[in-house]
Amino acid sequence: MRKETLIAKIAKETLQIEIDTLKGLDISIDNAFISAVSWIASQKGRLIVTGIGKSAIVGQKMVATFNSTGTPSVFMHASDAIHGDLGIIQKKDTILVISKSGSTPEIKVLMESLQKLKNPTIAMVSNLKSALAKVATYTIHIPVPKEADPNNLAPTASTTAQMVIGDAMATSLLALRGFSSADFAQIHPGGSLGKQLFLRVQDLIKESELPQVNKNDSIHQVILEITSKRLGATAVTTPSGLLSGVITDGDLRRMLESGEDMSRLTAKDIMTANPKTIAIDSLATKAIEVIRQHGISQLVVLKGKKYAGILHIHDLIREGFF
Repeated sequence: MRKETLIAKIAKETLQIEIDTLKGLDISIDNAFISAVSWIASQKGRLIVTGIGKSAIVGQKMVATFNSTGTPSVFMHASDAIHGDLGIIQKKDTILVISKSGSTPEIKVLMESLQKLKNPTIAMVSNLKSALAKVATYTIHIPVPKEADPNNLAPTASTTAQMVIGDAMATSLLALRGFSSADFAQIHPGGSLGKQLFLRVQDLIKESELPQVNKNDSIHQVILEITSKRLGATAVTTPSGLLSGVITDGDLRRMLESGEDMSRLTAKDIMTANPKTIAIDSLATKAIEVIRQHGISQLVVLKGKKYAGILHIHDLIREGFF
C-alpha cells in the first residue's frame, strides 16, 4: 500500500472511531451524571480534578473550562496527590477522578486516601467493575469500545470522550448557575473573547475625529471636512448637535458624476437624511452586525439624540474583529 493511501486510510478510520465513540456517549448522560452535576452546583467548595497519564492532561483542560465558566476548580495530579498534594483538598471540596481503567496503582492508592478524607468523589471511568467505580460517590460511565490507534492501546477515543463529557458538565453547570455573558466578560477581559464581550463603541471612537457640517454649508466645506478628518464621511448636524444626516465620500462621487453645478449645492442637498446609527454605549459586536447587514463602512454614533462621532470599519479591524 502506498504511503499516501495508508495515511488517508488510517486518518479516516481514526475519525470514524472517535465519531462512533462520541455517538455512544448519550448513555453517559444518566441519573448519575445529573446527580453529580447537581451536587457540584449546590456546593460552595471547589471542584478538585485529578487523573494520571493522558487523563491528567484532559483534567487540566477541564479545569481551565470549569474556571472560565464559573465553576472554581483546581487540578491535582494523582501521582503528586499521594506524595503530599492531598493538602490541596479542603473540607467543602468535591473530587473529580478521571481514569479509563479506574484500576491503576496510583488511582487505587488515591481513592483509599480520599475515603479517609471523606470528601465526595465523582468518578469518570470506562470500567464499571473497577476499584474507582465501586467506591466513588457518583460514577459517570464513559463507554469506549476501542481506541482509535491500530493497536487499540494509545489513549485516543477515550481521552476525546472524557473531554466531551467534561464540556457537557461545564455547560450544564453554567446553565444551572445562570452564568451570563456579562459574567463571562468579567473573567475574560483580555484577548478577542474579552473584546467581543465588553468592548463598546465609545471605546473605539474616543480617539477619533468628529467630522460635522451644517445643512447650509457649501460642498467645498463638506469636501474639506471629510478630507481633513479622514473618516470617509461627515455628519450633518443642527446648531444644537442633533443629527440631520450624513454625507459620505460616495455621495460626493455620485454628485460629481451627476454633473450638477457644485456652486449651487449645499450639504442638505446631497446628505442621506436617515443614516444608519448606533448608540455610543452599544457593544462593538452590535456595530459589526449592522455594518455587515447593510454592507456599509461607517456608522454614525449617537449619545442620546446627539451626534457623538463616526465609527469606521477600520476601527473594528484595528481591534481584530475582522
